[in-house]
Amino acid sequence: MASVACIGECMVELRQAQGGASSAQGQGGGLYSRGFGGDTLNTAVYLARLEVKVDYLTALGDDALSDEMIAAWTAEGVGTRRVARLPGKLPGLYMIQTDAKGERQFFHWRDSAAARQLMDLPETDELLNSLMSYDIVYLSAITLSIYDAAGRARLFAAIKRARLLGTRFVFDTNFRARGWLDRDVAREVFSAAFAAADIVLTSTEDLLALYPGESHDQLMARIPTPELVFRLAEPVSLLRFPGGTSEVRAEPMTKPVVDTTAAGDSFAAAYIAARLSGSDPVEAAQAGHRLASLVICYAGAIIPGYAMPPKKRHRQASSRQATK
Repeated sequence: MASVACIGECMVELRQAQGGASSAQGQGGGLYSRGFGGDTLNTAVYLARLEVKVDYLTALGDDALSDEMIAAWTAEGVGTRRVARLPGKLPGLYMIQTDAKGERQFFHWRDSAAARQLMDLPETDELLNSLMSYDIVYLSAITLSIYDAAGRARLFAAIKRARLLGTRFVFDTNFRARGWLDRDVAREVFSAAFAAADIVLTSTEDLLALYPGESHDQLMARIPTPELVFRLAEPVSLLRFPGGTSEVRAEPMTKPVVDTTAAGDSFAAAYIAARLSGSDPVEAAQAGHRLASLVICYAGAIIPGYAMPPKKRHRQASSRQATK
């Protein structure tokens, strides 16, 4: 069975509840619900729901909130054997607010989070060597932003070793400017990830923040990877893959957009799951658009289990060759 390693950070999530806005005087505060979230964790959950064997690689504390995270991931079918537990540490925290159109704004408190130490632990070598046992390693630019330069270099070296044995590297350009010292550092790291990746999932939102004013063709030319999914501001993806290019348009929405959180994360999960099942890039992008269009009709990153689309049978492919 094909397997995926998702690397990243899960944080405590505070979401503004309906009717919980602060008063005009700023007194009394708002009402917030507590959950957990993180871009690569969201993708891992959706992969598990799509019946892909997936492990989440991260570091957590030894606190009750970290215990709750482990229990929640296990309940979703996400493997936790690669999670390092650090005594005395805590997970990061973020607050999310959405406007009337469902667009979100994030506020983070994560500077001392346990996940930031993942590349500098006694067990780091063992964890990185385990990447060779997976069919796909998936991470995002947010993942890379939480490590220092030495940590990123250590991770890239491990990914390159794994690729020699057939592991595929999928890089998602989920870009958050506040996570980087400056855009020059981000551009340098992105270039290294592009050069190492087998599949890049990106968007105009991410790339124009780094390369303002460039055309779609110019942005795509920056990415040498053989398989590229470039999501536009409208619900359209431009694909480049060995043997061709294609444009995939999402089906028109029939329900109102409630919350765009995890649209890209769920797209990534459906795309990867379809490619592992033997679908071609066009079919995989169609699957990505379908799931993302469903996810944005619900509040929060993870939709209720009952709302997941019915499972479809894909043609079978050998695990190591499925995404090639």
